[in-house]
Amino acid sequence: MRNHPEITIHDLANELKISASTVSRALSDNIRISDKTREKVRQKAIDMGYRPNVLAAHLRSKKTNTLGVVVPRIDRYFFSSAISGIEDYAWSKGFNVIISQSNDLLLKEINCVQTLFNNRVDGMIISISMQTNEDKHLKLFSEKNIPIIFFDRFCPTINSDRILVDDFDSGYKITRHLIERGCKRIAHIAGPELLNIYKDRKDGYIKALNESSISLSEGYLEVTGLTKEEGKQAFARLMLLPNPPDGVFCGNDTTALSALEYCRQNNLKVPDDVALIGFSDEPFSAVVTPSLSTVKQPGYLMGFQSAKKIIHRIENLNSIIPFEQIILPTQLIIRESSQ
Repeated sequence: MRNHPEITIHDLANELKISASTVSRALSDNIRISDKTREKVRQKAIDMGYRPNVLAAHLRSKKTNTLGVVVPRIDRYFFSSAISGIEDYAWSKGFNVIISQSNDLLLKEINCVQTLFNNRVDGMIISISMQTNEDKHLKLFSEKNIPIIFFDRFCPTINSDRILVDDFDSGYKITRHLIERGCKRIAHIAGPELLNIYKDRKDGYIKALNESSISLSEGYLEVTGLTKEEGKQAFARLMLLPNPPDGVFCGNDTTALSALEYCRQNNLKVPDDVALIGFSDEPFSAVVTPSLSTVKQPGYLMGFQSAKKIIHRIENLNSIIPFEQIILPTQLIIRESSQ
């Protein structure tokens, strides 16, 4: 297969019998070039398949108009919603978006971040992985004055903007709801406390128990990676306790779905034998039987605001703008699994 040489502005200039500088100005919409000449140059560029050297232009301007985004899992509804918000705002401002997923693995996150850094993105929006217990890769950005913003999950040692939800209040509201429906033995399947979101949800859960003088029984707090399999194993351990819980606050909807499957396989009635509540309002949570109670997070809004804030920083790099932490409310959605 024969390689075709890349068309340059010099090739266009030779075809049009004008100078390369005139071609360059015409392609840049320079007002010194007449409308007629600009149109001739643009048409010839299309005819010959000319592609501008965007990378070279970006290197000259030191700006790529590109945002990097790193999320734990693209297939989770919350993160896909956040990406939609990021892309919508970025597109309106003329920015492109490069999306990577860490699969909740630190080593993969490090690779994603390094790749975005090497590709000279103007800023990075990230929700860190469940394994992220170091910040060297993130300091690549902060030390070079490249804006970085965290959403949902953040690294506490990096000074930056953060867009979060009120996870403490969410954990509190979930537990209060289970108490109000009459549950006396309430367990929690949590994510690793390394991450702010899971620690805050657990703290909200404990506060609600303490307020109602309900003790946290031994074995009622399970810490897992919140995968489907780990969720099922954790729920099984809870239900095999001598005094199993009658209400379970699951760290995400995936875990709640695993619990629901366990109940179906072991002839446990939901919510009569055990009430279940998940977190994130995945699309399946409304259509399974019984439908799952859950917490709805404003994923799209978090992504939209993250993009808005980081692009504002990119466009004002020489200004001193204090870092901001924005906390958005969540919505408790009561469905059949806890009614």
